[in-house]
Amino acid sequence: MTARIRNAPRVLYHMVRADFLERVRRYSFLLTLAVAVYVGYAAFAEKIVLRLDDYRGIYNSAWLGGLMGIVCSAFLSLIGFYVVKNSIQRDEQTRVGRVLATTPMTKRFYTFAKSISNFAVLASMVLVMGAAALLMQLLRGEDPHLHLWPLLAPLILFALPAMAFVAALAVLFETLPVLRGGVGNIVFFFFWIFLLAAGGIDSLNNGGTRTAFQHFRDFTGIVAEMDNMQTAVRKIDPTYKGGSSLNIGEKPPMRRFVWTGIHWTPLMLESRLFWLLAAAFVAWLASFPFHRFDPAREWAIRRKQKPSSAETPATEDRTVLLPKAERFPTHLSPLQRRGNTQRPNANPFLRLVVAELRLMLQGQRWWWYIVAAGLLIACLVSPLSASRSGVLLAAWIWPILIWSQMGCREARFNTQPLLFSCERSLGRQLPALWAAGVGIAILTGGGVGIRLLLANDWHGFAAWFAGACFIPSFALACGIWSGSSKMFEAIYTVWWYIGPAHQIPGIDFMGTSSTSGTPGIFAVASILLVAIAYYGRRVRLGYI
Repeated sequence: MTARIRNAPRVLYHMVRADFLERVRRYSFLLTLAVAVYVGYAAFAEKIVLRLDDYRGIYNSAWLGGLMGIVCSAFLSLIGFYVVKNSIQRDEQTRVGRVLATTPMTKRFYTFAKSISNFAVLASMVLVMGAAALLMQLLRGEDPHLHLWPLLAPLILFALPAMAFVAALAVLFETLPVLRGGVGNIVFFFFWIFLLAAGGIDSLNNGGTRTAFQHFRDFTGIVAEMDNMQTAVRKIDPTYKGGSSLNIGEKPPMRRFVWTGIHWTPLMLESRLFWLLAAAFVAWLASFPFHRFDPAREWAIRRKQKPSSAETPATEDRTVLLPKAERFPTHLSPLQRRGNTQRPNANPFLRLVVAELRLMLQGQRWWWYIVAAGLLIACLVSPLSASRSGVLLAAWIWPILIWSQMGCREARFNTQPLLFSCERSLGRQLPALWAAGVGIAILTGGGVGIRLLLANDWHGFAAWFAGACFIPSFALACGIWSGSSKMFEAIYTVWWYIGPAHQIPGIDFMGTSSTSGTPGIFAVASILLVAIAYYGRRVRLGYI
């Protein structure tokens, strides 16, 4: 026992190091770093502006550090979850977990090690953002004096505790049977929104003092940082109304003020320590449902199939003499092409589309069809405005787990060699898969399309039909290029919430209102995405 305790730090170090090195070599990690660098550049070019009504701070160390702290806490806490949520699944797929299960390593030690490795990956992204903030101040030139603590304090005390909690939460989601797949990817987005709302963002404009409970529920630290900035503005402008926002693409305000940094209080430091302890608690909690790579110990109800009487072995010891096998000449039947002479009304492409539909819907429970039918009926009987802005949102988020399997189902079930070796698999199977995805969109949200046709709203119908084509096109491109369903589930959920749910023109791919729908943009985007998916599948076929 003493030797095990003495070797625990060394084992933990090597586990975290190996896991970290394996992840930083992935394309997803490099892509996330590229996004982080672009966010830093966008802030440098004033495409991302933190404004307090008509004010913004000059670009000194404190303001740039606060801006990067807000960006990291808000955006990287969302993106980072999807980057690190695959550590346990990877050990299962590579069968490394079976090797670890034979060691004396406890479940608690494993979940803590995975949480720390997740945190190391996310912390490296925060480090890149800190380097970007430092470079921004050297290039921006509004204040050449460099002060490291005001620059790095928001990243260290705000962003890192948030990353630690997200890292542990990713491990917990992987240990829970219901949340380890696509359902967990969707649930986390809404849980992330709940955490932001629970932090008291709605109280930013009231100008009041915050209680201790409000400090401790501030997951990202954004509210505490905004309060410090608002206090600085009130000192120079008593007429300041307390407004604050983080805008993308808007013109920056003309008025400037000097912000010297966050005034750290013991309560603020205790709140950040609270989220570090919360991360440790979540990592400890994840050890209870963790099955230690033993399928028999998973927390799922499985019905054991009893052997039939015909399969039950006989209790008596009987020797059965089999007749001697005789040789018979065998010949393989020649492959016959089905033409119009056999079945004049047969359509090979239509049969392939039906087969793809059956594969996509296979495994769905009866209640899934009841909800889908209820949404279709609601689209038909609800007022047209309510159907477009409300029911259609639910109808086209309900099949997200079906669309997310497009393009990556072959990689998931390891049927690529079998499928891609078929004749004309690229020219037949891929269009049939896309048509099946469009069919799912039409079946679930078809009530809105029918209502728009009856109302002679041709622009609205074009926007609806462009959305029905865009969603499966986007899912197909994401599945083929990423080889996983997680990319589409994460991006589509965020896009669905930002664009169609808020009816923002330009990114509302559903056309939920007469002013936000842009059918031409998404029709062209659908064609481009199908072409990207076709090229990706063609490249993939060259290596199979």
